Amino acid sequence: MRSDESYISRRALGVDASGIRKVFDLAAKMKDPINFSIGLPDFDVPEAAKEAAIEAIRAGNNRYTQTQGIAPLRERLRKDLSAEIGRDVGDVLITSGVSGGLLLAILAVIDPGDEAIFLDPYFVMYKHLLAVVGGKPVIVDSYPDFRFPAEKIERAVTPRTKMLMLNSPCNPTGAVMSEADVRAAVDIARRHDLLILSDEIYEPFLYGAMGTDKSFASSASAPLPSPARIYEKTIILRGFSKSHAMTGWRLGYAAGPEAIISQMTKLQQYTFVCAPSPLQYAALKALDVPMGDAVEAYRRKRDLVVAGLAPRFEIVEPQGAFYIFPKAPAGASASEFVTKAIENNVLIIPGNVFSERDTHFRISYATTDEKIARGCEILRSLVR
Repeated sequence: MRSDESYISRRALGVDASGIRKVFDLAAKMKDPINFSIGLPDFDVPEAAKEAAIEAIRAGNNRYTQTQGIAPLRERLRKDLSAEIGRDVGDVLITSGVSGGLLLAILAVIDPGDEAIFLDPYFVMYKHLLAVVGGKPVIVDSYPDFRFPAEKIERAVTPRTKMLMLNSPCNPTGAVMSEADVRAAVDIARRHDLLILSDEIYEPFLYGAMGTDKSFASSASAPLPSPARIYEKTIILRGFSKSHAMTGWRLGYAAGPEAIISQMTKLQQYTFVCAPSPLQYAALKALDVPMGDAVEAYRRKRDLVVAGLAPRFEIVEPQGAFYIFPKAPAGASASEFVTKAIENNVLIIPGNVFSERDTHFRISYATTDEKIARGCEILRSLVR
């Protein structure tokens, strides 16, 4: 007789449980920890968006929408993105979070044996989603400065390479690709006829000058140098989870070549069906809510955590998102240092969750200024 475990697929067994979620579950059992573990904004959904969601529910907008999402939201996003990018961005699909968009894009593009290149450190899903579909993750080291290593990327391309995955601003490092970085990435993609998948979920959270390359100029105020501005074979993935604190609402969107977006839409029919209906109406309202104050608050938090850690830790100052990726103290692996931190009521994530190395750890500074100060004080005290 089979054991329950014998029914489990090799696909499932090949995917590790998220190290972030393990720490998140641990936090639920601890009494008032200093939680630097998860990328969860500490501000709330804007009131106008909440009211729009309530109004949509009461108006009966609780049924399935079209698979691709409600027309007013898709049309607004296509208009706004096209104005920012400086050309028509192509079709738009409303997804169940950027995570849903990642899955659909990989399903639509990657065949077994196809290769996709991305930088180490990386967002945890990239490696595992590629493995689920039988693709091969090609992971290129970006230590110690987390910049885009064009020569290494070029050497990593093979005849099986199909996709270059970019994440800027980056989770876990907070690195932001400069205009020169983006141009180098696009040059490689053009030479080898690659699709670029640009994960831009942290797009609003930018703290440094991005440059003045006129190729990236647009009539919009958003300064992120997206590869879509100069390369049409780009899928943009953005969402509302971080910008408007809608992490539990599961709303993202994909924009790009219609041939690819149409396949992602078809695959959504058989997976997510559609994004949550009333919350799409709320997202439409959220687009008119200015979030500049939240961005400025996180710029200040970035400065606090940099000042708090710099005396004892080797760090690269983050230019975006709300993460910093310090190096563990000499003589200890990141996992060992994380264990010590948790024993002292500070929850951080070991770098090997995001990397082939175990040398760094991730801090999310999406918390109160007081906890940032106290958490940094405790972490400094653990370094001899």
